[in-house]
Amino acid sequence: MLAGALLESLPAHRLTPFATCRTGCFVSFIGGDRIGIMSLPRFLFADQLGPHYDDGGPIVLVEAAAVLGRRTYHRAKAHLILSALRHRARELGDRAEFLRAEHYRDVLKGRNLEVINPTSWGARALVAELGASVLPSRGFVTSEQDFASWADGRPASRLVMEQFYRHVRTTTGTLMRGPEPEGGRFNFDHDNRQPPPKRAASLGLPDPWAPVEDDIDEEVRRDLDRLVAEGRVHLIGADGPRRFAATREEALAALDDFVETRLSDFGPFEDASLIGDSTMAHSRLSVPLNLGLLHPQEVIDAVVLAYHSGQVPLPSAEAVVRQIMGWRDWVWHLYWHLGENYVAESNFLGAHEPLPPAFLELNGAAVEARCLSHVLDEVSRTGYAHHIQRLMILGNWSLQRGYEPSALSDWFINAFVDGTPWVMPANVVGMSQHADGGIVATKPYAAGGAYISKMTDFCGGCRFNPKIRLGPEACPFTAGYWAFLDRVEPRIRGNHRMAQPLAGLRRLVDRDEVVAQERTRTDW
Repeated sequence: MLAGALLESLPAHRLTPFATCRTGCFVSFIGGDRIGIMSLPRFLFADQLGPHYDDGGPIVLVEAAAVLGRRTYHRAKAHLILSALRHRARELGDRAEFLRAEHYRDVLKGRNLEVINPTSWGARALVAELGASVLPSRGFVTSEQDFASWADGRPASRLVMEQFYRHVRTTTGTLMRGPEPEGGRFNFDHDNRQPPPKRAASLGLPDPWAPVEDDIDEEVRRDLDRLVAEGRVHLIGADGPRRFAATREEALAALDDFVETRLSDFGPFEDASLIGDSTMAHSRLSVPLNLGLLHPQEVIDAVVLAYHSGQVPLPSAEAVVRQIMGWRDWVWHLYWHLGENYVAESNFLGAHEPLPPAFLELNGAAVEARCLSHVLDEVSRTGYAHHIQRLMILGNWSLQRGYEPSALSDWFINAFVDGTPWVMPANVVGMSQHADGGIVATKPYAAGGAYISKMTDFCGGCRFNPKIRLGPEACPFTAGYWAFLDRVEPRIRGNHRMAQPLAGLRRLVDRDEVVAQERTRTDW
């Protein structure tokens, strides 16, 4: 009854079948655009596996070994991709032609196919080479045409996410009361910055939903072992068990579990970390979303319904809507808007250091700083870390040390189960590393140990002291922050948001000593 009442309150152009369609049902409309059934076989990529990519006709799925061989993927990521493809082939039965090959071209060249526009420059080049009939992109709240209309006439520096988010909220009516946002504000981010509870080992929430492996997962594990033994692929990170959804049914279970057990706490603690709680209140839904097993609108609808039914507070609901309807769509559109050479040509801060072995091998034991060691170990174990650990631990560390942005972007794609070529450029190159000079983020996301000490429990038991910047106990994040400002000062002194930090740098009495210490530091 509540779901029906909510749907009746939503604008007609936002109606989707997701509130009532809970399995692999036929999708007849999304966002008001009719989807016709085509007679051509439809080739689906491994991130197009949900019902909104299937209009009921014949499907072609391809498992190409070379895709795994050309990158150094996390073992959990490779497993997830193969498991999701094989599960989808089994679900489709006789409607699916499931092919295994070394390269896509080996089995697709010369065939008359249709595709839904894929999610990377490389995949779109392949589709053009194959001469496939291309349908518009799916899997996002807004279309590429929507973004182009919004961005028309705006310089790259004015493509601000918050403005895009408010535009989409207003045009879709999501969390709106007429022309005004629910609760009188579009953004409750200021309310969602609470540190973790003092002396708490965890948030005390139930363990997040996890799948039960089956015969397909066993087969995938054997095949990966064989590919590694043959030297055809090189993988990093730990093997299994599979922790993330690989089927539509599993994705829906993960969504339900998040809304019921974690959503209420997501808002206040979205920026907090605890060493004993790897998930906190995060959804981990980026994985099934990026596999195409969930449509973002159905996640938004579930969250909005939970708010309207009184199950969750508005700041938590708005935080999820902002991350999906705002950030996720915006990052997707920037990937195309900024062009194919955005990553290669973005290095505003002149960062050229190679990634260290601790990153490349996911070896937290090689690191003394407890926060960085813990996060690297978690990535090694699971292929996942939540967004604040990515931004303020891994990204902040890389920014301070001047790691080459394109190499770091590739590392995030490879090492994370939800990493994709379209996700990481704006997130890593733009926001985390400020390598585009301010298109994605107006200032570098650099912080010292004081921030980590406030928002986590990582500093307890660490041999470094976040309050000390010089000497054997100097925190490499605290000292590294000042050394970073010293290095990039000529490039950022015109940024008004950096005026106060740079003024603090100029007042630092031991500036030269700190910079020299960090230039030769090996104990991190």
